[in-house]
Amino acid sequence: MVVSTPRPAGARELLAEVAEYLPPDRVTAIQHALDFAIEAHGTQMRRSGEPYITHPIAVARLVTSLRMDPPSVSAALLHDVIEDCDVSAETLRQKFGADVASLVEGATKIEHLPDRALDIAQQDAETLRKMFLAMAEDVRVVIIKMADRLHNMRTLEFLDDDRRRALARETMDIYAPLASRLGVWQFKWELEDLAFRWLQPEDYRRVASLIAAKRSEREKYLRQMESDLQAALEVAGIEADVTGRVKHLYSIYTKTRRYAEQGRGFDEIRDLVAVRVLVDSLADCYNALGVVHQHWHPIPGTFDDYIASPKESFYQSLHTSILGPGMRVFEVQIRTFQMHQIAEYGVAAHWQYKDERAKRDQQYEERMAWLRHLIEWQQESSGTDDFLDSIKTDVFRDQVFVYTPKGDVRVLPAGCTPIDFAYRIHTDLGHNIVGAKVNGRMVPLNTALKNGDVIEISRSKAVRGPSRDWLLPSQGYLGSSHSRQKVRQWFRRQHRDENVDRGREQLDREMKRLGIRELPSDFHKSLGFADAKDLHAAIGAADLSPQRLANRLVELVPAPEAPAAAPTLAHPTKQPTYGASGVRVLGASGMLAQVARCCRPLPGDTIVGYVTRARGVTVHRSDCRNIQNGAVERMVDCDWGPKGDIYTASVEVVAWDRVGLLRDLSTVIASYGVNMIGVRTLEQADRTTIVQITLETEGGRQFARLLTHMDTIRGVISVRRTQA
Repeated sequence: MVVSTPRPAGARELLAEVAEYLPPDRVTAIQHALDFAIEAHGTQMRRSGEPYITHPIAVARLVTSLRMDPPSVSAALLHDVIEDCDVSAETLRQKFGADVASLVEGATKIEHLPDRALDIAQQDAETLRKMFLAMAEDVRVVIIKMADRLHNMRTLEFLDDDRRRALARETMDIYAPLASRLGVWQFKWELEDLAFRWLQPEDYRRVASLIAAKRSEREKYLRQMESDLQAALEVAGIEADVTGRVKHLYSIYTKTRRYAEQGRGFDEIRDLVAVRVLVDSLADCYNALGVVHQHWHPIPGTFDDYIASPKESFYQSLHTSILGPGMRVFEVQIRTFQMHQIAEYGVAAHWQYKDERAKRDQQYEERMAWLRHLIEWQQESSGTDDFLDSIKTDVFRDQVFVYTPKGDVRVLPAGCTPIDFAYRIHTDLGHNIVGAKVNGRMVPLNTALKNGDVIEISRSKAVRGPSRDWLLPSQGYLGSSHSRQKVRQWFRRQHRDENVDRGREQLDREMKRLGIRELPSDFHKSLGFADAKDLHAAIGAADLSPQRLANRLVELVPAPEAPAAAPTLAHPTKQPTYGASGVRVLGASGMLAQVARCCRPLPGDTIVGYVTRARGVTVHRSDCRNIQNGAVERMVDCDWGPKGDIYTASVEVVAWDRVGLLRDLSTVIASYGVNMIGVRTLEQADRTTIVQITLETEGGRQFARLLTHMDTIRGVISVRRTQA
């Protein structure tokens, strides 16, 4: 193809790549889109110093690598022109057709970032909602956005650190799992590795150096296994393409963490390599598996048949781990060339090979059925927490395949129970379950289901309804957000007044635990509720997560009104003083400030200073009983300064006395990076125990989240903050 004017970097390669699988007239259409994008972006530059047009060209090449259709490639080239170049959708529709214009509009809607005033959970939920709505209309929009994010992740070093981490976290939490769910493996592994690099740079470098240390030895071993396996298959008369690869950094990192929990080191990880065998037919898959197990010893419990039971992304393959030469374990994946195409391209394979379009249309509709179910469930969800919970459990978690007594297969998130199975069959069956058999044996209702289990449900003859205990995470009755939503809906309908009373009590208890006396009048609005009664009902029905409630309690409590101060201390022109405690004393300079030992305020608490005779200003919580009767003229207004110090706080835990209680408490405390500097236990006559703990914390949100997590530990009755 003759190009009359100089092209930006990657443009010539893009046109050559689309020419490999598209007819000339379609290549010409894509060239028109390229020319339009070059002119529209003009002299715009990226932060890297490159012309901006290099970004849409790179995104289009990623879309081309999936062998997507011409409108998708054109839309990838034009995906930023509405947002950045003031080009209207109508202009795109006239020049490139309705299909391309619709894809660009869909990508632009996702591009609008959530309001920064929203908390992280709300931002994630808004991003996900836009993603799934776009997929419901046309999944190609999300494929373009994943390609856009992948190229942005490749050039992340040119952004500031906060923006890098925010994009990396969103990529790890949303884009990589979504790529996995859609089966686009090419994008999934690179998105994970790039996000891992910026979120955990030290762990990334450590794993990379460990892999590089023995790279030549590992590659030599891999070549040997490829040769040996190829020879064994040829002897058996099976034509196959055998290739080996080292697993990706993030997957290796997750394995090192699992091994570390078992007290095992990196050198003990033996399945860092995998060999892929591609054959022509389904029969050859199982014949090749027999050859592998005949020549090498299989590791028990490592065989997975994803051909008989495909993943919901339609991924199909046989997986087995074997003991190779030198007693080293490696994984073998066996599938047909067609299965491999679906494994690599996922849902994008729908747009390839027009002569098989009818068959692929049926496969595509089956593959996207989960999305329709998800959208139906979200119409029943009560808010952000339900939505995020369902995504994390019902979409992004691994699945198990179980069967009804009639042999019908049901796909559930890993960790689901017979109750989840009952709700997946029918809501009334879930509400009235009284027992369950797994593989012919009665089991507890909180038994985790495994692949291949046959489930039989016993239901009550009389209407009984679910138990509120099912909603307690510590009891393990429900593993699916879909089931939790059904249980909450039942309680909302049945017990509105009870939920309001229960929610009010829980809110009061949370406020006391955090040392908060009063809330702003519009507190319910900050959580998206019309009035306080709706907020109480949501808390009582477990529709609002305790963690999100605690976060809002810490963030939205207003500072107290300035107390009356002596005229000699009121100097508004003076700069505030920052004490060693990180407290800012307003209207005074040169005064020593220290936190009071009696109430030990933390950042986020409302505070007031008390001028002592010999120790400067002592800072108390505004509700501290020791200053309730203090002289008003000796009180000064204080606020928390920018200094990030460590503070001490006292916590009282009331729990049923049991073996391992202190261990569980200390494990949770350590997981938050909080230091425990003092512990005292008091045994009670009623078999309960009081644990008084002194902690060193950064205060604020960290402390609130810790208390909320401690309250979920088995046997804990209450957790509250106390004065020393």
